[in-house]
Order: sequence, then structure tokens, then C-alpha cells
Amino acid sequence: MATTNPTSGLSLNGSTSLGQGIDVQQFVTLALSGDQANITNLQNTQSILNAQTTALAKITADLNNLQSAVFALNDPLGAVASQTATSSNSNVLGATAASSAVPGVHTVVVTSLATTSSYYSDPVTTSSTPLATGSFQFQVGANGPVTVTVDSTNNTLDGLAAAINNLGAGVRASVITDANGARLALVSETTGASGDITVSNNTTGLNFTKAVTGANAALTVDGVPISSASNSVSNVINGVTLTLVAPAPASPITLTVSPDTTQAADAINKFVAAYNTAIADINAQFNVASDGTGGGPLEADGSLREAQSSLLSAISYSISGNSGIVNLAALGVNLNNDGTLTVDSGALNSALSSNFAGVQTFLQSTTGGFANNLSSVLTNLTDPSAGVLGLDASGISQSSRDLGQQISNLQASLAVRQQQLTQVYAQVNATLQQLPLLQAQLSQQLASA
Repeated sequence: MATTNPTSGLSLNGSTSLGQGIDVQQFVTLALSGDQANITNLQNTQSILNAQTTALAKITADLNNLQSAVFALNDPLGAVASQTATSSNSNVLGATAASSAVPGVHTVVVTSLATTSSYYSDPVTTSSTPLATGSFQFQVGANGPVTVTVDSTNNTLDGLAAAINNLGAGVRASVITDANGARLALVSETTGASGDITVSNNTTGLNFTKAVTGANAALTVDGVPISSASNSVSNVINGVTLTLVAPAPASPITLTVSPDTTQAADAINKFVAAYNTAIADINAQFNVASDGTGGGPLEADGSLREAQSSLLSAISYSISGNSGIVNLAALGVNLNNDGTLTVDSGALNSALSSNFAGVQTFLQSTTGGFANNLSSVLTNLTDPSAGVLGLDASGISQSSRDLGQQISNLQASLAVRQQQLTQVYAQVNATLQQLPLLQAQLSQQLASA
């Protein structure tokens, strides 16, 4: 005897008989297959749009990074405008130069260094040894005298140091301990003559000795005598800060201010690396083999084609004159067949060394410079509200959102139809399964008639 599946009414041994019913789920699935196929097609289309959005976002990020590298090339106070200051004897004189420095050679003689005024007291046994009470005054430069009172609240070296520091009067106090005992040290917070300390009117019995007199540094720059309260001297040579290391009154130092070709070359190399990343990611979308394989989700995107063309045109930008520095090739930056760039380091260093001003003009001119032109091109591509790729990304995203809403609506409608069909086919199934009973009842009625 065949066994029957209680859910579907189908005979498990494959035989058929009256009352076996139907597979409700199978009938519902078949009835909805067309609708489900339509939803699947829409989902596949949305997946393609999402892949395009992801690829476009990566390329836009590449172009934004390139924009940052171009801004660095175009910065009038940045690497391409940078200057360096080189001392003939860094043990005597150091120096740094800002972009505003003017190239040139200077002679500097360091006669003496600026000093910081200081005092120290006679030693006592320890920093907590009680001291005699009284008072003393100290004065910093032309400032008014400050009185320090020694009483029961502070009559130790530790207490005095804390009390003086709390005054905020331009002197730092500390306790120095060595084999002779503990001493109070007073050091001016201002270097040079204006920070010289004087101690007077001392009635404490704690004697003070002047260790260093505050004095200004003395130097000459190109024969001009200079006095400086600090060993860091600015505003003597435009854009240059001198660091006085040691006095050498008999040894003139040669200071050379010149363009910093190392920083400029580094900025150009970073620009080339950022450009190559961007153009390679764009090219990858169009790398289709002869058999049609390869390529990316933006393979047929006209906006990206336009972006590729605009970049290649901007990279080939050229000016006239400018002592021969008219394009990237003149800097040793060469365009390859695939649109990427290669740097000839020797040619680049030669251009920077022999005609730095020409390199600056080509890259940074506000009325036709390479960087300014490329920056405008990049803005026209990536601007979120008006750029070619910005509008492209916005359109793709909107299409994806519209498809998502359409898919949601169809899925909701499908769910309703599925419920309705399930009820209909369940009723059909129930009716078919009741046929044997109806047949038996009918046979009994006929037999008894």
C-alpha cells in the first residue's frame, strides 16, 4: 500500500490515486515566477549601479588626493617656494629660511652669545634646614623691585623656591644640592641685558652671589653690528632665523640662502605618484581585452571618458618662453603611452638647480601656471554639485535609490499575491483531497436508491 505525504497529498512511492491533492507551494512558486524574475533582474541592475558608485567613489578619492598634491605645488609658501640657509660652520652659526627669504650670500661674525642672568645662595645643610627670617628684593632689568619675605611659613630653601615661583615675577627659583649642601638658585626667565637680575636689601643672613650677568648677543651681519637679547635672531636677514651656537669673533661665517631643491623635488614626485594612481584606476575601467573580457563597471561611462581626456590634456599643458621651462617634460617628468608619468630624477634636479625661478613660474604662475590650470580641471571634474563626475555619481546614486524603491514595492506586492494564491491553492488542494470521500458518499447514495 502506498504511503501518502500528509502535507501535499502526493504518494511517496510515486503512484497516483484519486485524492492525492497538489503541491501548494510549488503551484504558488510557479505562478509567481515571472514576477520574481522581474525583481531579480532589477536587483541585478541595482548591483551594477552600486558597483559603479563604488568605483566612481574610489576614482573621485584619487582625484581629491591629486588635488591636494596640486595645491602643494601651487602653494606660494610651500615646498616649491621653499628656501634653505646653509652655514659654512654650523658649530658657530645655524640658520633656517622661510619661503619669503631672498636667495643670496651673507657674512656673519658671532662676537658673543646672549646670556641668562642668575644668582645662587650660600649652601645650607639641606633644603629643609630652617633659615633666619627677614627679607630681600630682586629686580629683573628695568622692572620694579620685588620683595621676598622670609617667615615661619617659608623659612627653608624649598619654601623660598615655591614662594618665589608663585610670584610670577620673571625669575625661576630652584634648589640645587651637591656635596657642599643645598643652595637656592635664581634664574631669569628673560635672556639678554633686559633680563639681568639684581638682588638687594637682604636682611635674611642668606648670602647671594651673582653667577651670570645677563648680556645681549653681539654679531655683525654683512658688516652691520647687531645686538640681540636672544641667541635666536630674526628680522636681520629677511625670512631667515639665525641660531647663535658659539662665539667666534675671528672667524667670519658664510651663510648661503638658496632654493630648497630637495623639498621641491619631493613635492613634484608626490604629485606624480598621486596622478599615476588616479589615471591607472581610470584606465582600469577601460582595459577590455579583444574577447570582451576585463574592464570595470564604468567601462561604458561617458563621464569617466571625459574625465580621462581632460586629465591627459591638462598633463600635456604647455606655456611659451620661460627660459625653456615650458612643460612637464622640461622638468624631466615624461608622459608614457598609457597616460602615466615617469620622473627622470637627474633631469628634474638639473632643472631645479639651474633654473629654479623658471620651475616656479611654470608651476605657480597665477595667469597660466600648470598647477593652477590642473586644479581648475580637477575642480570641474570632482565638484559634488557641478563637476562632471560629481553629477555622474549623483545620477547613478539616484537611479539606484529609484530601483530600490521599485524593488521594495514589487516585493510588497508579491508578498500579497503569494498570500492570496496560497489560500486559493490550499482550498483547491483541500477539495481534491476530499474527492474520494465524496465519491464514496455518492456511491452509497446510488446503491441505496
